[in-house]
Amino acid sequence: MDVEERAEGTVTSGEREQLESFLHDQRVEIINLLDGLDDEQARRRLVPSATTLLGLVKHASFVERVWFDVAFAGRARADLGIPDAAEDSFVLTQDDTVASVRALYRRAWDSALEIAAGHDLDSVALHNRRSPVSLRWIYLHLVRELARHAGHGDILREQLLAAEDAGGG
Repeated sequence: MDVEERAEGTVTSGEREQLESFLHDQRVEIINLLDGLDDEQARRRLVPSATTLLGLVKHASFVERVWFDVAFAGRARADLGIPDAAEDSFVLTQDDTVASVRALYRRAWDSALEIAAGHDLDSVALHNRRSPVSLRWIYLHLVRELARHAGHGDILREQLLAAEDAGGG
């Protein structure tokens, strides 16, 4: 499953396929947060924190990289160009656009798929602060985290689109 569509037909499949389907669906929810938005809309702050729609997707890229490229593949955060602190992964630069952050997330997602394919659910990641953790645990953790952030994003989108409808824009 590497297309940006929701997974179907996994109700009676095996554990790994079900976990990967649930994770896939949350990845789709995350990347779709930016659908139809321009750069200004995606960057707009609607809450007191620095959380924006663009920042949420950028953070999701960080999360994918931390759990797969760092935890499983043992790559250094600096080599990946990701911050040490999770809160810094929401910070946007001038170069961050809807297109660039979508591409960033797709690269992180694709890398995660490639790395996970080489491991079974009981394989353990040894290169993170919670080590050792199994691929199964990482899948469940990511479903939880991405679903939470997708929910935040849904609310931000609703606020953004309602404000624009009310303002005629």
